[in-house]
Amino acid sequence: MNFDFTEEQQMVRDSIARFVQDDYDWDTRKAIVASEKGLSADNWKLFAELGWLSIPFAEEHGGFGGNIVDLSVVMEELGKGLVVEPYFPTVVLFGGLIARAGNDAQQAEWLPRVIGGDVLGGFAYVERQSRFALHDCLTTATPSGDGFVLNGEKVVVFNGEQADHLVVLARTSGEQSDRTGLSLFIVEASAAGIDKMNYPMMDGQRVANVTFKDVALPADALLGEEGNALAVVEALVDEAIIALASEAVGIMGVLNTKTLEYAKTREQFGVAIGSYQALQHRMVDTMMAYEQCKSLLFKALCEYKQEPAMAAETIHALKVLIDRNAKHVFGEAIQIHGGMGMTDELDIGHYAKRLMMINTTFGDANFHRNRFVETAFAA
Repeated sequence: MNFDFTEEQQMVRDSIARFVQDDYDWDTRKAIVASEKGLSADNWKLFAELGWLSIPFAEEHGGFGGNIVDLSVVMEELGKGLVVEPYFPTVVLFGGLIARAGNDAQQAEWLPRVIGGDVLGGFAYVERQSRFALHDCLTTATPSGDGFVLNGEKVVVFNGEQADHLVVLARTSGEQSDRTGLSLFIVEASAAGIDKMNYPMMDGQRVANVTFKDVALPADALLGEEGNALAVVEALVDEAIIALASEAVGIMGVLNTKTLEYAKTREQFGVAIGSYQALQHRMVDTMMAYEQCKSLLFKALCEYKQEPAMAAETIHALKVLIDRNAKHVFGEAIQIHGGMGMTDELDIGHYAKRLMMINTTFGDANFHRNRFVETAFAA
């Protein structure tokens, strides 16, 4: 099987790699994270100009017409630079939901705006009690006149602080944990009745807890079929997990490279610490952990590209493996760097923090281990 990238994919990969190397060094990223908005508007405009925001969207909307492999290439390279601009929440989640669930008018209105960098979006789906159960939803959207009234709270909304529009998962019928009765709505983040509590996560990403109190929504705010949103959301989450796994693989590769370079130059007792066989064995183990994740990611990409339903079992396994192997890779990177690995000034710990956040997004290892068993027995 040929795992080589196409010419277009290699061009995108090289473009992002050059940006990270030339314009997104560690000091630049720290300054962006510490800024008032936590992102660079100039960078976001550049992403649009270079076509990165168009990758997963159809050509009829001005997109690149890419597939899951193209998206994986982008996410892996962004991961290598720890890029904090909201590509995942805006393009993968917000744009992905509109592309999957939106009608022709909604897609024509919103997707060109996402591609052009004119909108920052997010997906509000997590609630305090829901943990990883997407269908556990207390937020309600009650019919009122020709539209709906939205009430409830969503927490840890990625890019919630800067998003000007959100896709909100709300219950239009049924009980708290029913799999039916869930609907999606496009909501202006500054609408009357919305209150946000903004805060940074440990990986530098900005999120928000968003409260909705009697928020009036027009009829055309409904995204997709009323009451049947869960299938759309679950399908998007599979794609999002692959995207995050690609980012994690990129990060693990960088950690291994940086640790190897450090071991070659850091001297102890007059010799480079990389000359000690015990450390060589440990670095070989982390390289194998990285290659395992990369191989399983390729398997998930091949299956998903052929038929998304085929990849369900592999996606659960991938999430479990990423969780386990990422902890091993960043743990060894911190250990081999010694006390420096724990400092906030060095990027090693920040790569580790981002991996920890990826491991808890859309389900941790225990959650996906159980889902893997359920999927395997169901088959």
